[in-house]
Amino acid sequence: MTTKSLLTAVTITAAALISSGTATAQQPAPTCDRGEFCAWSGPNYTGKSQRLDLESANPNECIPFQDDLVARSFVNNLTRDASVYQSPTCSTEAEFTTYPGRGTYVPDAPFVVRAIQVWGS
Repeated sequence: MTTKSLLTAVTITAAALISSGTATAQQPAPTCDRGEFCAWSGPNYTGKSQRLDLESANPNECIPFQDDLVARSFVNNLTRDASVYQSPTCSTEAEFTTYPGRGTYVPDAPFVVRAIQVWGS
C-alpha cells in the first residue's frame, strides 16, 4: 500500500467513525429554574417532565407526580430539602431518600421516583 492510499484509508475510516456516532457531544445541562423541583421520565434529564415549586408543592405534604409520571432523573433547585419516594403515597415501606435544595442534580436516580415531599423551613 502506498503512502497516499494509506492516508486516504485513514481519512475515510476517521470520517466513517465520526459520522457513525462514535464521537459524542457533551449533553447540555438540564433546565430547572431556581425555586423549582424538576423531574424527567428518562435518565439524564430526558423524556416527559414535571416542574414543582412552593406554590404547587405545599411543604410537609406528599405530592405524587401528575399523569402517573415515573421519574428516572431530577433536580432539586428548591430552597428546601425534598425527599423522593418510590411510592406515589410517600410510603417509607418502599425506597426513599432526601436531597438538599439549592442545586442537587441526579441524572440517574437510584430508584424510580413517583412522589416528593418538600420539607418546611
